[in-house]
Amino acid sequence: MDSVDLDVLRKSAEWVDEGRRVLLVTVVKTWGSSPRPEGAMLAVREDGQVVGSVSGGCIEDDIVDRTRREGQRATKCEVVTYGVSADEARRFGLPCGGTLQLVLEPLHRESGMRALLREVETGHLVARRLDLATGFATLHPAQASDGLAFDGKVLRTIHGPRYRMLVIGASQLSKYLAQIAVGLDYQVTICDPREEYTETWDVPGVTLVRTMPDDTALAMKLDERSAVVALTHDPKLDDLALMEALKSPAFYVGALGSRANNAKRRERLREFDLSDEQIARLHGPIGLFIGSRTPPEIAVSILAEITAVKNGVDPERVATVAVAKAELDQTPACSNAT
Repeated sequence: MDSVDLDVLRKSAEWVDEGRRVLLVTVVKTWGSSPRPEGAMLAVREDGQVVGSVSGGCIEDDIVDRTRREGQRATKCEVVTYGVSADEARRFGLPCGGTLQLVLEPLHRESGMRALLREVETGHLVARRLDLATGFATLHPAQASDGLAFDGKVLRTIHGPRYRMLVIGASQLSKYLAQIAVGLDYQVTICDPREEYTETWDVPGVTLVRTMPDDTALAMKLDERSAVVALTHDPKLDDLALMEALKSPAFYVGALGSRANNAKRRERLREFDLSDEQIARLHGPIGLFIGSRTPPEIAVSILAEITAVKNGVDPERVATVAVAKAELDQTPACSNAT
């Protein structure tokens, strides 16, 4: 789950354990442009302390003011909508007349925030089911394909493992890639069996393994929330990881290298037990063209492409925000364009 929302769970559990009054705010529906997606969370303590975000700031200010005024008396869940009118959109800073529907949930010890946090930190994918009439919440196993659901009476939110990233090679580029990926809330594993590259590895919050890349890919049981990036330029390492990753459901598999090198790589992969469809999933050369030259810039380029794929955007159609939004504005409502 998003690191911002994980912080919300941690702080909410801490405040509830301290006996503080806490209001948990969850985005349950959006219309038009919105700064935060469905499922985004905000926690407000009775004295106005805040963690998380549901908008660009103005809605948070209104909720904080509301909590200070009503926090001691609020005991029931409530559904509120911001930005229905043009005046409200301007008042709350919602872009393009966007609208947010929120569930406000007063937390207490029976809300199970500590139990939810334990499940998430253990690496489990969990659905939290909240009955708005009673304020009673229960936890249930969830699947990667599950999403937020709200029918006006029951709210189901999904909490669980962050996206994972397997990086082959402990190079300088890998360090920058790992640092930024951690900031994007990936659980990063660096795989490099070469001692000369791993002895000086020092990126906090990243797992370093010295096993062979194919063994690592198999052991990780790559799924739809996994990305694999090969960065060594060494076929004996990169190809081992790629041949397993391309057979998996990983949403992104890519390898560093020129167009010529990637063409040769695809020919080599055909010697393994891979179909044309599986080989076609390989991204390479990786990254979006932003004129990058230095390792940090190349890392940004690679992660930009991964982010596009993760969010369902075709990297071949990536444009500036202004151009992309202009195209969307001109697209007929019945079109399937994204």
